[in-house]
Amino acid sequence: MEKLNVSPEDVLNFQPKVDFKGYSPSEVDAFLDLILADYQTTEANIQELLDVISSLQDEISKLNNEIVELKGKARSFDLSNTTSYSSVDLLKRLSRLEEEVYGNNK
Repeated sequence: MEKLNVSPEDVLNFQPKVDFKGYSPSEVDAFLDLILADYQTTEANIQELLDVISSLQDEISKLNNEIVELKGKARSFDLSNTTSYSSVDLLKRLSRLEEEVYGNNK
């Protein structure tokens, strides 16, 4: 973002030199040129910020869609339907498998 040439205080306190016809036209023109440049800079800064806002809003929308999708997946993955084995169940199953593989020769 570009900086401005003139502050609000500069505009308020601007006192051009007085010629025999009034204020010095060249001094007033130079000051108005600075103000015009600041307006153009301000418009460019505003457009840049609007572009950033738009980009961030798009990113927020994508992330919100991803959250909805992940919540849907989390709901479909129901842990209550999975078989839960205790240590005793696993030891019994292992013992049966050993008997099958090695026979009843103990």
